[in-house]
Amino acid sequence: MMPASTVVDHLVQGWAPDKPFIDETTRVTAFGSCFAESISTWLATRNYKVLTKAENSKAYIVSCSEGMVNTFVIRQQFEWALEGKKFEAPLWHGYKAEEYGYDEDVREETARIFQETDFFILTLGLSEIWYDEPTGGVFWRTLPKSKYDPQRHKFRVATVEENRDNLRAIYKLIRKHRPDAKVLLTLSPIPLIATFRPESCMSANSVSKAVLRVAIDEVVREFKEDGHLFYWPSYEIVANVFQYPFKEDGRHLYSSVKEFIMMTFERVWCHRPSDDHTYLGQWLKAKSASGQLPLEVETAIKRGNMARLRRLATRPRLTRHKITDPSAREMMLAYADGEERRRSEPNATAAE
Repeated sequence: MMPASTVVDHLVQGWAPDKPFIDETTRVTAFGSCFAESISTWLATRNYKVLTKAENSKAYIVSCSEGMVNTFVIRQQFEWALEGKKFEAPLWHGYKAEEYGYDEDVREETARIFQETDFFILTLGLSEIWYDEPTGGVFWRTLPKSKYDPQRHKFRVATVEENRDNLRAIYKLIRKHRPDAKVLLTLSPIPLIATFRPESCMSANSVSKAVLRVAIDEVVREFKEDGHLFYWPSYEIVANVFQYPFKEDGRHLYSSVKEFIMMTFERVWCHRPSDDHTYLGQWLKAKSASGQLPLEVETAIKRGNMARLRRLATRPRLTRHKITDPSAREMMLAYADGEERRRSEPNATAAE
């Protein structure tokens, strides 16, 4: 698991498309959990057309894109926007407890975005839900304290079957209204910060993610032969590749790890991926930030100090496992060689 090709060879295997789908003309819509926001931002900064990064849009999938963390609320957006479905209770609340209504102008704006989208990226976050018992409607998140009525507002863990049915309904709605669009499902690796279950948050998180991962797998297997539904293993990359991928809070990824995942996504799905040298450098930084290489490796690469990187490569031990040392040393020296070669080329800039 040390070579730079590890993720593409072993984690993306079986999930990669035959060819990249996203180019400069592809209109992308990404929403769901905070990981969707990371993908949106990454693509937008590279001048891809990300509709959910549009400024001044009234659509909730733009203004609150990373707050729709369960399959019920994602389904609500599609049913509301594309089919005009109405909801009896006020289900949607923002980050500051503000209530989002069922404004017709917002609905039309959301429908327009969906109808223009060529590539949907839907990121699921959790299967714990709060719902309105009389109507059965599910809230975006825990509803505001000032609105809480214990007689009607209830909590539960959604089942695999419920999440599977929601994903199936979402996919069918997209196929009905945008038959040529591609749909990519992802599962956020960011764990729960709290649970309303009377047990450990860590064990509750395991169940929450497992429920969603099984539901995703069942739906992708059901429709995979259509050629329009895909899965991106961001969850597995974080869980299986990096030793300590999270910062001290245990929830936010180190920036080098997150950027590596985004860069890998770009290599698999986009027509303009980063070159092999840049990708190798990002892999080394991610391995360093997550504790599998010395922390000085990331610093040396960020500062462009190739002499320091070469000295680090001469250490008797680089990793915790002796078997991975030769591979780590080889990659560090290869990156240093490539960086120095780039600098010696005509028209090379300081940034390069």
